[in-house]
Amino acid sequence: MADDKDVLRDVWFGRIPTCFTLYQDEVTEREAEPFYLLLPRVSYLTLVTDKVKKHFLRIMKQEDVEEMWFEYEGLPLKWHYPIGVLFDLHASNTALPWSVTVHFKTFPERDLLHCPTNSVIEAHFMSGIKEADALKHKGQVINDMQKKDHKQLWMGLQNDKFDQFWAMNRKLMEYPTEEGGFRYIPFRIYQAMSDRPFIQRLFRPVSADGVAHTLGDLLKEMCPSAIPQDDEPKRYQVVIHGIEPMLETPIQWLSEHLSHPDNFLHISIIPAPSD
Repeated sequence: MADDKDVLRDVWFGRIPTCFTLYQDEVTEREAEPFYLLLPRVSYLTLVTDKVKKHFLRIMKQEDVEEMWFEYEGLPLKWHYPIGVLFDLHASNTALPWSVTVHFKTFPERDLLHCPTNSVIEAHFMSGIKEADALKHKGQVINDMQKKDHKQLWMGLQNDKFDQFWAMNRKLMEYPTEEGGFRYIPFRIYQAMSDRPFIQRLFRPVSADGVAHTLGDLLKEMCPSAIPQDDEPKRYQVVIHGIEPMLETPIQWLSEHLSHPDNFLHISIIPAPSD
């Protein structure tokens, strides 16, 4: 893996200032003050909101409390998507702090998965890593690791420990030099204007004749509408971790440096702001 520690560090420590407010219909014993938090882009809502829960539970009766869930402008937020993806997809062109509403009642069964404990998040996270490694190395790297190595990946994410996580994760980012990249790139493309969860198909980082594929090549094949034609105004932004990488960027480099801890490259396609 090309060592570009600064990029990895910047991605890991990306934060979204967020204001949590309690839904107006929740029953409280006194007025609920909002709660402010810097959310890590690479983590999951249910993993980093214990403080939010404690803050609001102080003013609620136990019998009024069910499973906590979040929404933004009426849209339930899927905890199993990384926080940065949720923000880029639904709120990237709005003013900060991100305004998220907290609920303790009427869990939206049709929209969200239940998340009773952190072990549910861990299972989701590890299944993502295993799926990514199946695409990159036929699962050989993750299967060669011991259980304690898997635990180190999870604990690194859970406790926000960059060095602990990357000491193990760098093994998942290696490949034989002569191959020029992974077997396939683990990616997911999300579209703000689509009901489809995401696009995920097989895509090689290098063409049959040895040319490195770019982000533009991936989009041309998977989501051609995201790329503006020669003379038309830009209709969409292609966003990864809150930035718009150049379409000429090699997809292998992006996979190594801008993947989330689950080892997937999460790409959001959102309408361009109309200013």
